Amino acid sequence: MSGDIEDKPQPLIEHLIELRTRLIWALGAFFIAFIACFAFAKHLFNLLVIPYKWAVLWAGLDVAKAELIYTAPQEFFFTQVKVAMFGAMVIAFPVIAAQIYKFVAPGLYKNERAAFLPFLIASPVLFLMGAALVYFFFTPMVMWFFLAMQQAPGEGEVAISLMPKVSEYLSLIMTLVFSFGLVFQLPVVTTLLARVGILESTWLAEKRKYFIVVAFIIAAVLTPPDPMSQIGLALPTILLYEVAIYAARLVERRRAADADALVPTDEAGEKSE
Repeated sequence: MSGDIEDKPQPLIEHLIELRTRLIWALGAFFIAFIACFAFAKHLFNLLVIPYKWAVLWAGLDVAKAELIYTAPQEFFFTQVKVAMFGAMVIAFPVIAAQIYKFVAPGLYKNERAAFLPFLIASPVLFLMGAALVYFFFTPMVMWFFLAMQQAPGEGEVAISLMPKVSEYLSLIMTLVFSFGLVFQLPVVTTLLARVGILESTWLAEKRKYFIVVAFIIAAVLTPPDPMSQIGLALPTILLYEVAIYAARLVERRRAADADALVPTDEAGEKSE
């Protein structure tokens, strides 16, 4: 079947064939990206460890002595598999998103396609912004918080040192990346809902105080049980909520301007009733 987007109606069997084609392309892109990422899994994991090294430096420790361990023979292997899957999802996402768009687009009007396409571009950009915030700031801050709890040997005290497991460190950084990436989709979701008239900026502004409470609850659920990561996720969520309110207002203003442009005028230039 041609990859071109067509407007004509399609019977059920053609929809199923189209769905199969899109799934094959999406899964194929993911599989190829997975093989490539698995071949460089150790290098990718070393990139993810860099924020931990920054935290070690911030804690005033010798970065040469910083190490991660694994306690089960298969642990590091499965950690590399998870790293490869994580990298494959990031690399293959443009192909997967394009296939989703091509499958959905025939059921949309041309103006709906034009309205939907910017959000398809904005979504991965916002996700990467959230991931960058995690990588360059919040992961080093969280690891520094944990490293600060170490205990040096002294009179009557034993040494207590942090020796992170590779699987647990990967789980931590992936949880933070996905949490921040999903939260950064808030302006996209609210803007789409505002375009279809489900949400209004006035309603969002009125519910601000409730959303602040919800933001801290979401942060407590999505992040590890430490105050640094919870506050670190809650504050950007609240800021993004304000951005979402502003975006909804822009959508409402544009919709009102389009509605005014469609109102007929009489010869005096005044709008007719």
